This record gives sequence, structure tokens and C-alpha cells, in this order.
Amino acid sequence: MEKSLKSAEYARLIALLVATRHMAGIRQQALAKKLRKPQSFVAKYEGGERRLDVVEFIAIAEALGADPLKLLRRFMHGRQQ
Repeated sequence: MEKSLKSAEYARLIALLVATRHMAGIRQQALAKKLRKPQSFVAKYEGGERRLDVVEFIAIAEALGADPLKLLRRFMHGRQQ
């Protein structure tokens, strides 16, 4: 099994979060401020240098004004079986 940080599936999940951030019109710095994290936190997970856990995924989705469950469903819907 491929490590999740380097997998195509993980890259797709991050792409979904990045697209959601762009659609919300929020820059990395503003998102980081909402999360009470440094901007490098956002840059590292978006750049594939850092893996997110489920709690972080939920916090990011909510900070972007998105429903975490809907985002996860979108991710699952596009999954290759």
C-alpha cells in the first residue's frame, strides 16, 4: 500500500480543499488566521509536505465555510473503485 501522503487519492483530497479555498475567495494567510495556525501550516498541507488528520480536515472545511460531510461525500463520489 502506497503511503497516503504520496498517493493519488491524497493528492485529490488536497486538490478538493484547495479548490474549496479558491471558490471561497480565501487566501492561505486568511485561512491560517482563522485556524490560529501559521501560514506555513496551510502551505505545507497544500504542497504535500504535511498530512492532515480528520480533526484538521473538519476544522479547515468549517473555516472555509464548507460542510465537512459534503466535502467528504464529494471526495468519495470521485473515488476510483
